[in-house]
Amino acid sequence: MSARSFHAIVIGAGQAGPPLVGRLEAAGMKVALVERKFVGGTCVNTGCMPTKTMVASAYAAHLARRAADYGVALSGPVGVDYKRIKARKDKVTNDARGNLEKWIGGMKGCTLYRGHARFESANTVRVGDELLTAPKIFLNTGGRASVPDLPGIHDVPYLTNSSMMDLDVLPSHLIVVGGSYISLEFAQMFRRFGSEVTVIEKAPRLTGREDEDTSAAILSILENEGIAVHVGAGHISFARQGANIAVTFDAGTPPAVGSHVLLALGRVPNT
Repeated sequence: MSARSFHAIVIGAGQAGPPLVGRLEAAGMKVALVERKFVGGTCVNTGCMPTKTMVASAYAAHLARRAADYGVALSGPVGVDYKRIKARKDKVTNDARGNLEKWIGGMKGCTLYRGHARFESANTVRVGDELLTAPKIFLNTGGRASVPDLPGIHDVPYLTNSSMMDLDVLPSHLIVVGGSYISLEFAQMFRRFGSEVTVIEKAPRLTGREDEDTSAAILSILENEGIAVHVGAGHISFARQGANIAVTFDAGTPPAVGSHVLLALGRVPNT
C-alpha cells in the first residue's frame, strides 16, 4: 500500500493539536490530524470543562445550603439529582467537542483520521490500514492518570479523573487517594453533592508544592466542610470489605472504608 503524502501530520487532537493544524492549514499546508479517541483531549472531555461544570453545580448546592446566611428561606432541605448534574456536564462536553469537530471539518486542507497512530519510519505513520507520510510530524498525545502498583489496587474497583466522568451514581462515601489539585477538587465537589469524603495523602501536607500557609488554609477549608483528611499516610493498601473498599494506611488511624475509591496520584505521558 502506498502512503498518502502530507506536508505535516499532527498526532493527537487535544488542546494543542487543532490550533496547530489551523495555523498550518492557513499557511497553505496539507495536514493530517490523527485522534484515537475524542477530539478535544483531556480539557474538553475529562478535565477542565466537565469538571468545572460539575464544580458549578456543587457550588450551587453549597450556596443553597447557606441560603439562611443571606436571609433566604427554603421550604425544605437541599437535594441533589446527580443524574441531572451528569447530564448537564455531558451536554457541555458534547457541545464543545462537536463545535471543535465542525471547525476541524471546515478546514479544506485538513484530513482527520480516527485511530491509533504507529510509526512505520521516521516520516511514515500507520493509522489502521492507512499509511501517512510527511516531512514534519508533531506529537500532541497528552497524558493520563498515573496508577501506581499499590498493594491490592488491582483487586478492587477504582476510579481515575477520567472514569469519574462516567460515574452516574452519587457515592455514599468517596475515598480520594492523593492530596493535590485534582484530588481536592473532586473531594470538595462530592462533599458538596452530599457524599461522605475522606482524603488520604502520603506527604506530610496537602498541595506540597505550595507554601505551608497555603496548604494549611486548604486543609482548614476542607475540614470545615466535613471532609476527613489524613496526611503522612504511608504504606497505602486496598482490599475488598463486603460491597465496600477498605483503604489501609499507617497514619495511626483505622482503615477508611468507602463505597468508591478515586486515585488522583499525578499524570503520566501517553508516549
